Amino acid sequence: MAQSSISITVNGVQKEVEATTTGVELFADDKDIIAVRLNGELRDLYTPLADGDTVESVAIDSEDGLGIMRHSATHVMAQAVQELFPNAKLGVGPIIKDGFYYDFQVDQPFTPDDLKNIEKHMQRIIKSAQSFRRRVTTEEEALKEEAGQPFKIELIEDKEAHLDPSTATEISGKELSFYDNVDRDGNVVWKDLCRGPHLPNTRFIKAFKIERSAAAYWRGSEKNPTMQRIYGTAWATKEDLKAYQTRLEEAAKRDHRKLGAEMDLFSFPEEIGPGLAVFHPKGAAVINAMEDYSREMHRKYHYSFVQTPHITKGGLYETSGHLHWYKDSMYPAMRLDEERDADGNITKQGFDYYLKPMNCPMHNLIFKSRQRSYKELPLRLFEFGTVYRYEKSGEVHGLTRVRGLTQDDSHIYCTREQMKGELTNLLTFVLKVLRDFGLDDFYLELSTKDEHKYVGSDEIWEEATNTLAEVAKDSGLNLVADPGGAAFYGPKISVQARDAIGRTWQVSTIQLDFNLPERFQLEYIAADGTHQRPVMIHRALFGSIERFFAVLLEHYAGAFPVWLAPVQVLGIPVADEFAPHLAGFVKSLEDEMVRCEIDYSDDRFGKKIRNASKSKTPFILIVGEEDMKNNAVSFRFRDGSQLNGVPVDEAKAKILDIIKKRAQVNSLDDFNAALAAPVED
Repeated sequence: MAQSSISITVNGVQKEVEATTTGVELFADDKDIIAVRLNGELRDLYTPLADGDTVESVAIDSEDGLGIMRHSATHVMAQAVQELFPNAKLGVGPIIKDGFYYDFQVDQPFTPDDLKNIEKHMQRIIKSAQSFRRRVTTEEEALKEEAGQPFKIELIEDKEAHLDPSTATEISGKELSFYDNVDRDGNVVWKDLCRGPHLPNTRFIKAFKIERSAAAYWRGSEKNPTMQRIYGTAWATKEDLKAYQTRLEEAAKRDHRKLGAEMDLFSFPEEIGPGLAVFHPKGAAVINAMEDYSREMHRKYHYSFVQTPHITKGGLYETSGHLHWYKDSMYPAMRLDEERDADGNITKQGFDYYLKPMNCPMHNLIFKSRQRSYKELPLRLFEFGTVYRYEKSGEVHGLTRVRGLTQDDSHIYCTREQMKGELTNLLTFVLKVLRDFGLDDFYLELSTKDEHKYVGSDEIWEEATNTLAEVAKDSGLNLVADPGGAAFYGPKISVQARDAIGRTWQVSTIQLDFNLPERFQLEYIAADGTHQRPVMIHRALFGSIERFFAVLLEHYAGAFPVWLAPVQVLGIPVADEFAPHLAGFVKSLEDEMVRCEIDYSDDRFGKKIRNASKSKTPFILIVGEEDMKNNAVSFRFRDGSQLNGVPVDEAKAKILDIIKKRAQVNSLDDFNAALAAPVED
């Protein structure tokens, strides 16, 4: 006889319910619940329940709920595309940060009008309240159903497809399933191969927008066919969608590529190639300020500065493992040093040389260059080392994804006993420096072993991971997991920083490595005379100079703190006869290494002020008749506020004080507050 009731736990409360109960009945009174987490796994509301199950509700505005809604919107978009373009072949449709996309093979690229029509058709589908119904199928049945869809057939036949994040929404490692879109009359109007889960019906898609289309390679490989990818976004409410669009508008205003051109900071000449930036004088001024401060801090924290070449024999990266694990991201080898006789016979074998993608192997050679004692440890090596990575031309993006980058790279060699204390001090140091650059909202991410890409024993990985986790938790910052995100040689902590508009950027990374010291046979003489392996800590504080520059540029929307600003003081004489007085004062500032300019143009004074306001210079110094008569200058700040008639000696002292304090000054109030603040150590 069938069981009439079952015992389940719902949101932590044990309940007796009818055996036929599903999430639909459990949460019928709460229309915001769109799915369940059943025994830890996300499932549809329609999923049958069993005795002993643990059920947690999933609200539409939760992270899981938004993901499910966005994936359901992806299905609606694919349905709309196939109904408008019947010959379209379906690829994959995963969710991404803040949205989703779907890849299609179509005869012609989508036009803006096509996207508008697709969005309108989606709206009609959503209003029709189609339900999403899951059904499990065999591989044989799935191949028959997808006979006209070559990309789906490839996914079905590829037994490892579920390991690829982009196909995880299509194929499950456990079973094959389809989702049918069923209309109110019970007819299946569309279907897609999918592991789910999905919304109860399309009307739960409250607010969505088709954003753009772009070309993409099938499964990300240049060897595969080109697809058309349509991007969209979906949110729990129209208000949330509007807020997201406002954030995008603000982000567009802050785009470092746009600001870089407007402020004459950097460019990417076609003659040099994609992803290879040149910094103009104003951009280089910011870079120099960043590097000067970094060098000062590293000296205070007892780092030793080193310098290494940009190219090396390939054998070095065979030893490190980079040629095995990282070769696709390295530039091709250059065959050098080969010699031949007059008949063309090789008389001296050549070597493959590579542009370096990492600094760590060369730092290991410095450590290994002579015998080391435990008394020298911890040994902290630091370098601004330029490295080269072969990013595909379609993947480079401004300064945040480049082919040539300069890492503020540190490698610390210490004993096992010193390891945790060194990591703790290192994290404190990293956070202090980031705060000095004006970033102060952080959380930490712990990247653990990729089971398919690592070297070394499980025991070593476990020890390294546990040590990093302890240090991260002791910091008091929120710690989130990044399973499988570590480099091949060791786990890492990454510092995630939120900028002025709430976006998250990965900045600093700290990696704990027992493996490269083993591969390079690094040793030190311990107190008891034995030879011991050091522990190696990899650390990039900025990540790369170029990327951190971009983060700061967008964080400040180009209005840098005074100490970082490309031009710190811009002088404007009210008339030509006051220019010599202004020039004399500016010269005294330049003698103190303040970055200054004077507007000697023939523009009228009002236009000079307007131009100066657009320049984002923190201090605009104006000199008129009264200023010259009183040996003074007048300040104008970014917000238009002013401070008039400041004696030149006092003005100079105030400017130097604020630069020293690394303060942000946009207004007279900021100026006074910065002057009143104490100088930090």
